[in-house]
Amino acid sequence: MNSLKLPNNPKFSSGPCVKIPNWEASFLNDALLGRSHRANISVKRIQKLIDKTKSILNIPENYHVAITGGSDTGAFEMAMWSLLGKTGVDILAWDSFGRDWVTDVIEQLQIKNTTLIDADYGALPDLEKVNFNNDVIFTWNGTTAGVKIPNGNWIDDDRSGLTLCDATSAVLAMNIPWNKLDVTTFSWQKVLGGEAQHGILVLSPRAVERLESYKPAWPIPKLFRLANKGKFQSKIFKGSTINTPSMLCIEDAIHALEWVDSIGGLTSMIERSQSNLEVIEKWESKTDWVEFLATIKEIRSSTSICLKIIDPWFLKLDANSKKKNLNEFFSLLEEKGAAYDINHYPSAPEGIRIWGGGTVEKNNIELLLPWLDWAWKNIAK
Repeated sequence: MNSLKLPNNPKFSSGPCVKIPNWEASFLNDALLGRSHRANISVKRIQKLIDKTKSILNIPENYHVAITGGSDTGAFEMAMWSLLGKTGVDILAWDSFGRDWVTDVIEQLQIKNTTLIDADYGALPDLEKVNFNNDVIFTWNGTTAGVKIPNGNWIDDDRSGLTLCDATSAVLAMNIPWNKLDVTTFSWQKVLGGEAQHGILVLSPRAVERLESYKPAWPIPKLFRLANKGKFQSKIFKGSTINTPSMLCIEDAIHALEWVDSIGGLTSMIERSQSNLEVIEKWESKTDWVEFLATIKEIRSSTSICLKIIDPWFLKLDANSKKKNLNEFFSLLEEKGAAYDINHYPSAPEGIRIWGGGTVEKNNIELLLPWLDWAWKNIAK
């Protein structure tokens, strides 16, 4: 009989991610349900969320923050369709989501002067190859690869192009140098443990200048329209969202940010995530059947923590047998209530992906790891 103690919360999904500790539905009792999102009271509530986001993340005062539809993807699509096309585009890709933007730029927007700078899972592309006369698209943290950019030193301060960064699994877990970024997107469902379908779009003054001085050759859908007749639609960044937001989700995000404030803000959230990674690093160093997908410590993600299977028995199996055994492994953990949703991303190497953002308690990571060893021993032949 297994005598291991179960995690108090076995939810380690990389999105939607676990909610803040001790979350209760009663936190949403003050949500403005049944009220128009354009009512003065609702706009003020949305603006409070925007202001709190800027404050906690130390976003510069002259940067603009908006709530969008379609989660992080919607926010990023909005930026690409509204801003790209004036220059060539360099796209950095080292995981599944980074490669999605390649399809949009080349096949949908059909920008001819596009350069892909990529790398395999577990590695970063060569950042020195980036041409900052072009617009540059990249993720700060590869959610499906467990690889992050260690800092923003490689980004040119005197760039003529814009930098567009998908930072959805990095915000509130890693230091973001806002002065290096012209467009940044993320969603509440990652490091805040918020609800899905809403995105956050952050624009620098340089991005606003592009919106007012350049009009793309293609039609821009209403949902993506950040400028109107050559004028920046600033009202979108003051609580008047383009589409109808969920006031229930707004309230949930406000409460999550208030929790972040209560535990020490951004610094504490980064420390919590880093501590979760350190627990797994200590375990991995003495474990012979897994290793980090990102073998270089400096680029290893503390949120989407990816491990690949290196057990010689497993590596000899054919693809179908690998899949079958991994499914058995994950099912065993779920049946016992030890871990939910820790399977690798479908296109990534076979392995484990554990969310280590700040809403995950370190104690739950510590309780999870012996269960991983136990479950593997139960399936390994």
